[in-house]
Amino acid sequence: MQNETVVAVDAMGGDNAPGEIVKGAVDAVNQCGNVKVMLVGQEKVVNEALAQYKYNKDQISVVNAQEIITTEETPVTAIRRKKDSSIVVGQKLVKDKKADAFVSAGSTGAVLVGGTLVVGRIKGIERTPLGTLIPTTDGVALLVDSGANVDTRPSHLVQFARMGSIYMENVVGIKNPRVAIVNVGVEEEKGNTLVKETFPLLKECAGLNFTGSIEAREIPHGGADVIVCDGFVGNVILKLYEGVGGALISKVKQSLLTNLKTKIGAVLIKPALKATLKSFDASQYGGAPMLGLNGLVVKTHGSAKANEVCNSIIQCVTFKAQNINEKIKESLSTAKTVE
Repeated sequence: MQNETVVAVDAMGGDNAPGEIVKGAVDAVNQCGNVKVMLVGQEKVVNEALAQYKYNKDQISVVNAQEIITTEETPVTAIRRKKDSSIVVGQKLVKDKKADAFVSAGSTGAVLVGGTLVVGRIKGIERTPLGTLIPTTDGVALLVDSGANVDTRPSHLVQFARMGSIYMENVVGIKNPRVAIVNVGVEEEKGNTLVKETFPLLKECAGLNFTGSIEAREIPHGGADVIVCDGFVGNVILKLYEGVGGALISKVKQSLLTNLKTKIGAVLIKPALKATLKSFDASQYGGAPMLGLNGLVVKTHGSAKANEVCNSIIQCVTFKAQNINEKIKESLSTAKTVE
């Protein structure tokens, strides 16, 4: 099929593998006619899970990989030793151009290490960040880096900002996205050494809509479209975001079931509440892409269920259609060298 996207999916990775992973793959091909999925994992187990679904057999194939990398293993050692693991085999499919993208809910560390060692970085990219879409009152924002690089330099953050801007404009559809750097205040003179050194470099970036610093409290209110920070800060923001969101939803549900009056009220507001909560459900946006690789690698939550897996696969179709990697390469070639 012309212009089809081939996505290798780690069938053995995550808390709900292979069941939810396989179901997500089936949902994706049933929704999207121009995608093919290569389920990578223990062939017998994956085929047993597939047998319960109806789908176009031409759109899903199984690639055998007998080993599984667990979250308890050291990522670098696991990638080097477990050559027949679903993560390594899947990423090699991308490296060898047999697949356009790789999606995994498995070990984050192994997926990140494999992305760099197996798939490889685009020439000129110093570090590959994770870009996670997070819900805001205005839609979504891209948090980059959300956990791949805990120690960074100003030049890294500048590249994160450029790649994040390209992703938001071409995949999410936000024209001239606002880019901001996470800081403890909005004044230019505030921040740690990394932020102070990065700020003027971002101001000088041609074609980048840099709006300055953003405080964490403004992120949920849509203060910027691309939120730039190192992976340590980004992961703290992401985990706090998820934790507070889960706690608030739990408290709201608990309050609505307090007595008969609140239960009646809950019935009345259920449709509006459901729609509001759905808009803050990050799983509908798919997974977090590693930006700057020679092929697309997408990391989904370890607890991902079929809906998130499905959306992650469909996300890869948009990534390929918009030629994101080519646009990143073009951005590098025209960017002013950052010392």
